[in-house]
Amino acid sequence: MELQVASFITAGLLIVIGLYGVFFVDNVIKKIIALSAMGNGVNLVLIAMGYNGGVVPIKLPNMPFEVFASKSAYPLPQALVLTNIVIEASMLAIMLALSMVLYKKYKTLKASVILKED
Repeated sequence: MELQVASFITAGLLIVIGLYGVFFVDNVIKKIIALSAMGNGVNLVLIAMGYNGGVVPIKLPNMPFEVFASKSAYPLPQALVLTNIVIEASMLAIMLALSMVLYKKYKTLKASVILKED
C-alpha cells in the first residue's frame, strides 16, 4: 500500500474515532482525548498532502532543480502542522484546566450530569 493512501486511511480513522468520542461518550476527559485525536487526524492529512516523494525541501548544491522540484516535500503544510500542534497544545491545557474546574464544582466528569445540574 502506498504511504499516502495509508496516511489518509489512518487520518480518516482518527477523525471518525474523534467524532464518535465527541458526540457519544459521556466523560469530559474522553471528549478531550477525542478532540485531540481529531486534531492529529487533520495534521496527518496535511502532512500526507505535502508529501511528494521523500526529499526534504532543502536544495543541495549538486542536486538538479528538476529533481528537487519534482521530489521535494511542500514546506507550507509542514509549517501549518507545526502551527496547529502549538495551538492544539495550548487548547489542550485550557480544556484540561476547565475540566478540573468542572470536577471541583460538580464532583463528576459526566457531561450528562453536569448539563442537568444547571
